[in-house]
Amino acid sequence: MAKLINLNEEKKENAYLVYFDLEDSERELAEMKELIRSAMLNFVDGNLVNLREINPATYIGEGKVEEIAEIVEKLKIDVVIFDVGLTGSQLKNLSNALNVKVIDRTMLILDIFAGRAKSTEGKLQIKLAQLEYSKSRLNAISGTAGRFGSGGVGMRGPGESKLELDRRKVEEEIIKLKRELKDVEKNRQTNKQLRKRNNLSLVSLVGYTNAGKSTLLNTIAKAGAYADDRLFATLDVLSKRVWDEGVEYILSDTVGFVSNLPHQLMNAFSATLEELRDADVVLIVLDASDKNKYSQLKVVEAEMEKLNVSKEKAILVYNKMDKLTETEKQELEIFNYTTCYIQAKNNKNISDLKKLIREKLN
Repeated sequence: MAKLINLNEEKKENAYLVYFDLEDSERELAEMKELIRSAMLNFVDGNLVNLREINPATYIGEGKVEEIAEIVEKLKIDVVIFDVGLTGSQLKNLSNALNVKVIDRTMLILDIFAGRAKSTEGKLQIKLAQLEYSKSRLNAISGTAGRFGSGGVGMRGPGESKLELDRRKVEEEIIKLKRELKDVEKNRQTNKQLRKRNNLSLVSLVGYTNAGKSTLLNTIAKAGAYADDRLFATLDVLSKRVWDEGVEYILSDTVGFVSNLPHQLMNAFSATLEELRDADVVLIVLDASDKNKYSQLKVVEAEMEKLNVSKEKAILVYNKMDKLTETEKQELEIFNYTTCYIQAKNNKNISDLKKLIREKLN
């Protein structure tokens, strides 16, 4: 297994973003900037592309490729990031045309995950997702690594040493990883049976990444989970036992969502997200100060719907209320949820939330 790189020890690469004029391009840009920051890259600039049709060879048109090539040279860019999924041939063609490393949205998110997973299950899941993704892109990715070095964004984490293997060996490794994850899943099922046998309820935290789930877990359960103001600060699911005024339950965190989470990651974390289905109460945590919070809520609701998680057992938790003015607080939308307003970092109104949890469980 390749050694995980300490992201803080690396010299930051200069990143240039290519994003597209979509229905919600402003939110997409804000999210991609956060992802780039989380990958320990230096965001230099971006290029908004109004795409009429997809070029099979380079995704964008030849004129736009030439324009970006000039900018890349002028600004001394190290990596160009496309806010879409690219095919292996598109990655290779763009890398040749721009003469720098090119990665897509999925590669960026996988890279962040690779540097953050700490548990055995987390590492196995990320390794599997990387191999699943790279299987059809081996030539393009390994070619890029050869030209621009094997380190840096897009080349980090448990999957990097596998890029030199042929497809047959990659498929064998995928089968092996799936077998190992099944063993991990057996342990999860055993814990689930023990929880049910002991009559323990399950309360699951869900929400957009960076909304404050880890901080809330720490506040309620004194869990000691790592919390930071960046996307995917933590990836490993953490569960803690909580005793609250005669009510006992397991409080469990889940991987934070982003919009259009790559299907490889949804597949890889399917076992982790299964906990949401079993939850007796689901806490949907929103960053109240984020201007994109309502579109983020839609992302969470869409994923909950895929998992058949009922809204009936959900509590909508507006977090980071201290960052809002009084007027902004009055303007917060009320949805068809039991709702609570808190400051997890300062322990404000946590008692109100705990009371709502007790009521739901009872």
